[in-house]
Amino acid sequence: MARLTIAEALRDGLREEMTRDHRVFCIGEDIGVPGGWGGAFTVTLGLEKDFPDRIIDTPISENGFFGVALGTALVGLRPVADVQYGDFLFCAMDQIVNQIAKMRYMSGGKLTVPIVMRAPVGATGRSAQHAQNLESIFLSVPGIKIICPATAYDAKGLLKAAIRDDNPVLMFEHKLLYGSKGARAESGAVDASSEIPEGDYVVPIGQGVVRRAGTDVTIIGTLLMMHQAMIAAEQLAASGIHAEVIDPRSLVPFDWGLVESSVAKTRRVVVVEEGPRTGGIGAEIVATVAERMSDYLIAPPQRVASPDIPVPFSPPMENYYRPDVPRICQAVRRVMDM
Repeated sequence: MARLTIAEALRDGLREEMTRDHRVFCIGEDIGVPGGWGGAFTVTLGLEKDFPDRIIDTPISENGFFGVALGTALVGLRPVADVQYGDFLFCAMDQIVNQIAKMRYMSGGKLTVPIVMRAPVGATGRSAQHAQNLESIFLSVPGIKIICPATAYDAKGLLKAAIRDDNPVLMFEHKLLYGSKGARAESGAVDASSEIPEGDYVVPIGQGVVRRAGTDVTIIGTLLMMHQAMIAAEQLAASGIHAEVIDPRSLVPFDWGLVESSVAKTRRVVVVEEGPRTGGIGAEIVATVAERMSDYLIAPPQRVASPDIPVPFSPPMENYYRPDVPRICQAVRRVMDM
């Protein structure tokens, strides 16, 4: 066992999969520059030495290298495409939404599209064009699996599962959870490191986990918000409210069975997300809970999300924008009082 950060765990996962399968390669901007950072957040640091022909640096052209990823996947390779910031996925929307997501369906299953798309998200002092949480946008695109690891153990296991999957997988990674060091260290970072076993393992896509057991209310949150929910649950416990915290780990497919078993017990739900409130993943989760689990509920589900504005650049305004522990606690107390 070794304790690794998310960035280190992802690096290990890539190294293991590239060693295991010669078809796996990485493509993206600045991911293999000698003496560089190993991508924007150090994930591919040093891999160009071990795999000089399979860590492919590209020009700043997301539409271009996502097209390369698609073409190589269709002829049998297994690309891992890395965008420096998740916001840049918008530059490749035709490739992702019209081609990558639909090719397997349009071929009647004759073609496979084994592409992993890695995308850093979250507000981290970089303003509106480098800070968005894009989960809800791609949630409405059929044909793409979506994973959101909140711990190093899950990051490595989900990445390995995604690389082995024959469908396109979009992997959102929060910038404050990487644990990147040196010049890429993030102010306000949260420790998401884990003990990582030496042997091979995967985390099944579509299988959530209960991070904290409780009986009074179910809190659902991914990425950074899972960690905020855990802190909130600890504070709430001091006042006699026992919250159960669920980390879905995967948005598509979603572990509705895990959520239903929790809601049947707690009978109250709070969903926390960093993205804007309107049309967010919280709205989808709450809608499905209301449709499928209303018989369990004794109070209306609550959402905690960011306001419907671009991410501010001012650090105090950014902190005000992003959901925090006090707002989660407030939502829980509100649902407890209903």
